[in-house]
Amino acid sequence: MSRPRDLAGYGAHPPDIRWPNGAGLAVNFVLNVEEGSEYSVGDGDGRSESALCEVRASRVPVGDRDLAAESMYEYGSRVGFWRIHDLFRSREVPLTIFAAALALERTPDIAAAIAATDWDICAHGYRWIEAYHLTPKAEAKQIAMAHESLLKTVGRAPKGFYCRYSASAVTRGLVASHGGFSYDSDAYNDDLPYWTVANGNPHLVVPYTMVTNDAKFLSGDVFSGREFGDFLIDSFDVLRAEAQVTPRMMSIGLHSRIIGHPGRLAGLIRFMDHLAEHDDVWVCGRDQIAAFWHENVPPGKIV
Repeated sequence: MSRPRDLAGYGAHPPDIRWPNGAGLAVNFVLNVEEGSEYSVGDGDGRSESALCEVRASRVPVGDRDLAAESMYEYGSRVGFWRIHDLFRSREVPLTIFAAALALERTPDIAAAIAATDWDICAHGYRWIEAYHLTPKAEAKQIAMAHESLLKTVGRAPKGFYCRYSASAVTRGLVASHGGFSYDSDAYNDDLPYWTVANGNPHLVVPYTMVTNDAKFLSGDVFSGREFGDFLIDSFDVLRAEAQVTPRMMSIGLHSRIIGHPGRLAGLIRFMDHLAEHDDVWVCGRDQIAAFWHENVPPGKIV
């Protein structure tokens, strides 16, 4: 179950394919739904969540509840999700949900709202925890619990799997062994899907991004919605130009408690307006990308 590095990838020889309708660029929006599944004293974690929070250095002693941090997370489920939900529904833009299963167990209205859409689901673990701290047995249990829980709360099974921040060395093998997933997104190393090997069999990876991701607001890399929108537009324009020759994929990572604030959402709207001006790209769900790759670029086939 080890995971060797691959520094070569497609290199100078990417697949010569076109996405549906002859598009060169596939664009995929991802909304991470995590609020309620983060570390908390109430769940016996001994601390409150401190990552991807508006305050980078909590002053609350470790071991005590950080009520401010809890409240900042709650903004995502109370307000942010619904603002984003309405935006994507009104524009009929596909959206992939990276769902931490416990978060949807604790927010049944959000689970029902997602169930009422055709948005695709990628499991983001049962809880928003760090896989690399778990034993393989415990991690396998978490993966199975996530799949089972999401099937119950949303009414359809997740097609993909994505850990919090980083997979463990054994995650990919465990996801493949589960048998209920057609791909994982625990990689940041390409602008296209690719096949690798897990447990001796072909396994599809649909890479994600921490670059065109609203986490940049909380890392301090961008501050304003306009900066974020401009960065997305520049990324899109370069990828679209390259895609005239080489197929490309662009992921946009979002979080309800981050981009769900109005001043930040303005940047996303700015990008969506720009995207709407171009009809030569494929705006799609992540499961559509995986399904296309399975059908058109099977393992071992160089097109």
